[in-house]
Amino acid sequence: MTPKLLMCGNEACGEGAILAGCTFYAGYPITPQNELTAYMARRLDEVGGVFIQSESELAAINMVFGASVAGARAMTSSSSPGISLKQEGISYLVGCELPAVIVNVQRGGPGLGNIAPSQADYFQAVKGGGHGDYKLIVLAPSSVQEFLDCTYHAFDLADRYRNPVFILSDGLLGQMMEPVQLKTIGHRPKTIDKPWALTGCKGRKPNVIRSLLLGDGVLEEHNKKLQKKFKDIKAREVRAESFHIKDSDIILVAYGSVARTAKASMQKARSEGLKVGLIRPITLWPFPDKLIEDIADKTKKFLVIEMSAGQMVEDVMLAVKGKSEVDFYGRMGGEIPTEEEIMQKIEALI
Repeated sequence: MTPKLLMCGNEACGEGAILAGCTFYAGYPITPQNELTAYMARRLDEVGGVFIQSESELAAINMVFGASVAGARAMTSSSSPGISLKQEGISYLVGCELPAVIVNVQRGGPGLGNIAPSQADYFQAVKGGGHGDYKLIVLAPSSVQEFLDCTYHAFDLADRYRNPVFILSDGLLGQMMEPVQLKTIGHRPKTIDKPWALTGCKGRKPNVIRSLLLGDGVLEEHNKKLQKKFKDIKAREVRAESFHIKDSDIILVAYGSVARTAKASMQKARSEGLKVGLIRPITLWPFPDKLIEDIADKTKKFLVIEMSAGQMVEDVMLAVKGKSEVDFYGRMGGEIPTEEEIMQKIEALI
């Protein structure tokens, strides 16, 4: 049996990237994700990759752009204000159909806020913080093990669809330590065949990668191609975990680290004879709206729990389509909903 290692979430994310064959990382320090940057500095040197502590978040995302153009499995990470600075580069990555993995270890906001965990960057990740009609695949792990696994698979998804993949973590998940099993997934080859990459055109026609498309109608056709890809992703890549959703009067909906507390609340409620279930979206985009819609007419109420003023709750409402009531409970500014608070809300709804 593969032994387990005790790792914090940020380090597990880094090891997931190494196991996936990441060969390039660029980032700039910001709490509470600094352990990830430090981990990549050490591990990339050990496996012959390239680590750069950039002069800014803007520089980091553009370095990732350059590495991805050249065919590398490239990654960057930051926390909320730093991710805001990367938005233009993220839009450019999507426009050029370049794979990359971007990690946000969320902190309290708006502005500089504080360094406590938050989920107030949901809109930024899911609705698109940059310009243009684009989508990111957004993964939301809820344990240290899943943080590693999501990062590992994110590189495959990015390459499969030639699109950036966003991992939405938070300060709690990044800092907490849990046993992690590396399994037998092994190291990926350092070179992965990417015939579209700019690797020198000796012996072949040159590749051209750009997002500036000025010809009459050319940009619209490119956007149609992108939208077709996003539709394909939505059909294939929805991931969610559910518990007791067929016999529940109230279904909790929560993602990330707060979903752990929601699960504990569900278990306590059921031990007291209350019919409570849980849906935990793992992909925030594509969102598991069909899963929610299919049970909406059989469920009396949905209770969405977030570490924000309420952002994912809007997607739950859209999925429910008025077939059931949707309520919300959230904490802001780095405060975390407790099991007792969620239980009080459940009992009030019942």
